[in-house]
Amino acid sequence: MGIEHYLKELLYRYNCVVVPGFGAFLAQIKSAVVNESTHTLYPPTKIISFNEQLSSNDGLLVSFMAEAENTSYDEMLQKVNDISQKWKHDLKAGERLVLPNIGKLYLNGAHKIQFEPSNKINYLSSSFGLSSYVSVPVTREVLKEEVVTMEEKIPFIITPERRKTQALRPLLKYAAVALLALSTGLTGFRFVDENINNDQIVQQEAQEQVSRNIQEATFFDTAPLELPVLSLPVTKTNTNVHHIVAGAFRVRANADKKVGQLRRKGYDASYLGPNKFGLHMVAYGSYTDVDIALDSLKSIKRNVSGDAWLLSVK
Repeated sequence: MGIEHYLKELLYRYNCVVVPGFGAFLAQIKSAVVNESTHTLYPPTKIISFNEQLSSNDGLLVSFMAEAENTSYDEMLQKVNDISQKWKHDLKAGERLVLPNIGKLYLNGAHKIQFEPSNKINYLSSSFGLSSYVSVPVTREVLKEEVVTMEEKIPFIITPERRKTQALRPLLKYAAVALLALSTGLTGFRFVDENINNDQIVQQEAQEQVSRNIQEATFFDTAPLELPVLSLPVTKTNTNVHHIVAGAFRVRANADKKVGQLRRKGYDASYLGPNKFGLHMVAYGSYTDVDIALDSLKSIKRNVSGDAWLLSVK
């Protein structure tokens, strides 16, 4: 499996992945943006860049590859160095180095490595499943502006009402209202019996129609179905222990001295024992949760020592 595959996996977790002897791929978080001209919303993402000055081995990539391919650290370091030398040779020959879903590298006129990132993959895990979205422009009503325009074209003139002071006009108004009520009552009384008969006929027809609908209706059994219960066996797996290695010493006394120094600084340091090369290993701390171990490793590499690396043991 190519080295670019491991680079992609590490870029999801870290913001700096160093290829020893070649350079470092850096990831910087970019907030969500809106393109006002196209009305497109882009989610938060990681912008990948390259820095050829950061080429010192920090152990992250080599350790990850050695564990994935079940080989020793030294053998994997030699393999990565060979790949780095080949990449440099290809770039000096004028070729373009294409890393799928990461980007392209080439030499410019000043013989400096230029990097063009690929935009096919978003390495920000919190934006998983999010894609760009084009919003439809919202058309709002401009009713107020239309009313103002109408008033300018058709002005409304309101004249005050002139009240009459004569006492005879109110009396005539009340008499007209009484006469209208009397005539309406007599006319309505004439048609009461006819309206009652019509209402009875309409109610009888409605009841007959409801009875026919009830007789023709079909009822379904809506009782819920009983589904079988599916039970799956759960197999417990052994928990791995993740050590953040601070160093390896040829002399046991030096390893014990390092443990004391780290404990005085507040670390839960411990002596891990000799490895297969006979070197005595010392750890800043040990964890069963891989996420906590990776966060602690990141903090130590940034604030204490860039030579710290992660060792996972079953």
